[in-house]
Amino acid sequence: MLGGTLDDAAGECFDKLAKLLGLPYPGGPVLDRLAEEGNPVAHAFPRPLIHEPNDDFSFSGLKTSVRYYLEKRPGLADDPAPLRDLCASIRAAVVDTLVTKVIRAALREGLDTVTASGGVTCNRALRRDLTSECSRAGLSLRLAEPRFCTDNAGMVGVIAERRWRTGVAPDAPDLEISPGWALEDL
Repeated sequence: MLGGTLDDAAGECFDKLAKLLGLPYPGGPVLDRLAEEGNPVAHAFPRPLIHEPNDDFSFSGLKTSVRYYLEKRPGLADDPAPLRDLCASIRAAVVDTLVTKVIRAALREGLDTVTASGGVTCNRALRRDLTSECSRAGLSLRLAEPRFCTDNAGMVGVIAERRWRTGVAPDAPDLEISPGWALEDL
């Protein structure tokens, strides 16, 4: 593993910011649809850790930046045109960060193929930009079809079901959460 999220993953960031904007859950797909009609350069939100030499991601600073931006502009998210621009700018910040870090890591490691799956892989801008940047960098890209890009909750549910069927005792309800937990081969 080359890198990981230090706090919220991209999908969690999309969902939490969508909630802040008053959009329904899950917010990522709704934010993506609105972003398609917005201006991605309308607002200059940060691209977290994009200049760091590591392959890690962090979206807490982006969430904070958007929250402060909205606090200074009450009612902005209630107006359809500015809301679309805001969604497009948020999506651009997340996608730029993901694509830049993935391409940089692939080239540094001498890889010739990039693969992507998971819920955020349904994001239209991510699919477009990853396709474009992989082509520009001479990398082959393998994208999972959107119907196979499931939410993490579904993946966790499969592991829970497998653990239950094999008789693995459930963890204590007060067990501390660790985002880096390894999953057993069940």
